[in-house]
Amino acid sequence: MGGIQMYTYIYPDNLKSSAVLWLWQLRDIGIIGVGLLLSVFAMAQLRLLPPLVITALYAFLTIRFDDTSILDFIRYASAFFLTKQQTYEWGYGEP
Repeated sequence: MGGIQMYTYIYPDNLKSSAVLWLWQLRDIGIIGVGLLLSVFAMAQLRLLPPLVITALYAFLTIRFDDTSILDFIRYASAFFLTKQQTYEWGYGEP
């Protein structure tokens, strides 16, 4: 009865990956949940549809495939084309 018990735990990517539930990160699920709650309130009390549309659009843009989302791609593209300075070096000879 006094033997040593060995347990094997399997963790994704050595605990370096982010927590994901279904197709979203847990942070995104929280934002979508709060957005849906506020959207339903706005729809019931004020008869406004845009908050529900914005929440659905955010939910679509944050779907994750292979650890990237459409929203991440849009952020990377806007940084590349708009906000980050691109540098090019011209020269002749050896570097």
